[in-house]
Amino acid sequence: MQRHELEAPMLQLRARMALARLWSAQGRTEAARTLLAAAYEQFTEGFATVDLTDARQLLDDLAVSR
Repeated sequence: MQRHELEAPMLQLRARMALARLWSAQGRTEAARTLLAAAYEQFTEGFATVDLTDARQLLDDLAVSR
């Protein structure tokens, strides 16, 4: 098994999206954006998938909330 298979980037993205939403609701907007951006930036393709479009929207929302 290769390292990237162990990291499961889509699962990390989903987990970070949930945590980013929680932090945003707690007023930790910048921390939420930073956390989610790090996961989102790992991707080089698949930007039309539901998970990545949701992540992009959340990043945009967090940027506006700054």
